[in-house]
Amino acid sequence: MDRFESLSVFVAVAEQRGFAAAARALNLSAPAVTRAVAALERHLGVTLLHRSTRAVSLTDEGAALLDRARRLLADLREAEQVAMGGRSVPRGQLYVTAPVVFGRLHVLPVINALLARHAGLNVRMMLLDRNVRIIEEGIDVAVRIGALADSSLRAVTIGSVRQTIVASPAYLAEHGVPDDPAELASHHCIVGSAVRAGPKWSFGARGDRTVEVPSRLTVNSIDAAIAAARDGVGLANVLSYQSAAHIAQGHLVEVLRDHAPDPMPVSLLYDPGRAAMPAIRVFLEAMRDHAKQGAWS
Repeated sequence: MDRFESLSVFVAVAEQRGFAAAARALNLSAPAVTRAVAALERHLGVTLLHRSTRAVSLTDEGAALLDRARRLLADLREAEQVAMGGRSVPRGQLYVTAPVVFGRLHVLPVINALLARHAGLNVRMMLLDRNVRIIEEGIDVAVRIGALADSSLRAVTIGSVRQTIVASPAYLAEHGVPDDPAELASHHCIVGSAVRAGPKWSFGARGDRTVEVPSRLTVNSIDAAIAAARDGVGLANVLSYQSAAHIAQGHLVEVLRDHAPDPMPVSLLYDPGRAAMPAIRVFLEAMRDHAKQGAWS
C-alpha cells in the first residue's frame, strides 16, 4: 500500500473512530487497515492512534497529521479529476456537508440527480448541524445557513430561509393565536437543547427583540420539535424549509409572521482555488438551479 493509500486509511480510521468501521467504509479487510496504519507509524516514527478495545483516539502527533493529510488528499483528488476528465467531466470523489434537515430535503435530491447523470462521480455527504472546518477536513463544498464569518473561502448565496413560529390547528383552537411575541409567556413552547431555537426567541427585523419563552418540552432535534408541534404540544420555532411541507398539508399553522427577523441567506462555501474542478462546478450549478425553482421558498 503506497503512502497516499496509507494516509487515506489513517484518515478513515480517525474519522470512523475504529479500525473495523474504517475497513467497512473503505471496503478493505480489517487486517489490511491495521497493517496500513502500522506501516505509516513505522515510517514516521511516531504513534498516531491510541488503541483500546472499544475505540481509537488520536495522539497529539496524529491530530497534527490529520488536518494535513486531509488537505493533501483533497489536492490529490483535484489533480486526479483534472487528469481523468479534463475540466468538463465530473469524476472522482466530491465531499459535501450541509445541515441535517436541509441536506436531506434539498441537497440529497440534487446529489442523487448528479449521480444518475455522471457514472464516474462519487459523493461523500456529511449532514451535521454544526460548522466544520472546510479546508482542514477536506470538504469540497459546505452548505451554510446564516451570516458567514470573513474568510478566504468563496461564498455564493443561492437563496434564503426565515424563522417560522408554528403550532397545530388544534393547539391554536384551544390556547388562542398569539398576536404579539410577548403573549408567548402564556403559551406552551417547544425549545431545543441542541438545536437553534433555545428558550430565547428573537423577533424584529434585526432579531434584536428577544423573548424568553416557557419550555413545556425540550428536545434536541428539529424533527422531534416539529412532531411535537403537530401533536399539539405547543409552539415551535423552526426555519421555513423545515415547516413548509407541514404548513402546506395543514398540519401546522404559522403565527407571528409579521414579527419575524429578516431572512437568513443560504450559501455555498468553497475554496476558490478548486472552483474549476468539474465535480464542484456541476454541484454548484445544480444547487443554483434547484434554488431557482423555488425549492424552499
